[in-house]
Amino acid sequence: MAAHRVTLIPGDGTGPEIVEATRRVLEATGVQFDWDVQEAGIDVLEKYGTPLPDQVIESIKRNKVALKGPITTPIGKGFRSVNVALRKSLGLYACLRPCKSYKGVRSRYDNVDLVVVRENMEDLYAGVEFQRGSDGARRLIALAAETGAGTIPEDSGISIKSISVTGTRRIVKWAFEYARAHRRRKVTAVHKANILKYSDGLFLQVASEVAREYPEIEFDDRIVDNMCMQLVQKPELYDVLVLPNLYGDILSDLCAGLVGGLGVAPGGNFGEGDVAIFEPTHGSAPKYAGMNKVNPSATILSGMLMLQHLGENDAADRLERAFAAVVAEGKDVTYDMKPTPDDPTAVGTQQFADAIIRKMREL
Repeated sequence: MAAHRVTLIPGDGTGPEIVEATRRVLEATGVQFDWDVQEAGIDVLEKYGTPLPDQVIESIKRNKVALKGPITTPIGKGFRSVNVALRKSLGLYACLRPCKSYKGVRSRYDNVDLVVVRENMEDLYAGVEFQRGSDGARRLIALAAETGAGTIPEDSGISIKSISVTGTRRIVKWAFEYARAHRRRKVTAVHKANILKYSDGLFLQVASEVAREYPEIEFDDRIVDNMCMQLVQKPELYDVLVLPNLYGDILSDLCAGLVGGLGVAPGGNFGEGDVAIFEPTHGSAPKYAGMNKVNPSATILSGMLMLQHLGENDAADRLERAFAAVVAEGKDVTYDMKPTPDDPTAVGTQQFADAIIRKMREL
């Protein structure tokens, strides 16, 4: 079988070392890869004048599939998120974040198996904003008053929340198609339609219409604040959650917390034409860069999702079983997976990957 041509983006901070660990694990499955390595992130800003050079986008467009390490996003200054820029430029409208319990990962919960499907392009994260005191902000304030929509204080910064029929139908269909393909039992739409009747109300209306096209899959809905409480109290009642952008971002972290944190939370972003980027949910942790210390689990599990996307299901299953076995044994794992962070038996990033590779050979 021909090798899979995949764009490989090491990222910055701890990205290069956890991506290297993941690359070795993926190659150890026996699946053949032809890696197209591309530079992106804060480390290449001076070299290219941008953290996201054009050649990175072109590579992903050519290859259709990418594995990406975390990239640093400055808070409150500097460039906007590279992740957001990738989603917009490639039309990656669906974000997949499975949250699954593995024995050996410390958590207050057992046997959690949730899938968060987040809409990536609309809602407040579309970035349609107006600075306080700007002409646009003043005009919107006047429009709200003229139309009777409401009163906005003159010293407000304004962000626009927009949800469309097209965007909602697309993401809800994606969630149901995922549920069907992976034999999931239920899809829950999460919203705030009781208050935001024209935006979230539209999301709920369209989701309910799409659900009727999948009669074999149970459908229900939850108000977002109630959903947070439900997940903390009884996560076993839920399966696939489909959410607008902002809620999806927040609840995916909540669900990751149920299974041990972002260190074991993989992710994938999907768009039209089979374009997909797989990446960990966590950040780049630059203070640990180059120390061979951080946990590569989320990136390795993102690689597992990539194998599934490529149709390499046997390899994906073997990788997951090997990962689960190593974590359950608790011997060759990084410091954050030990009973205490100062446990002297903790291994490094690459040694954790080595243990998974050895385990796959035994399976």
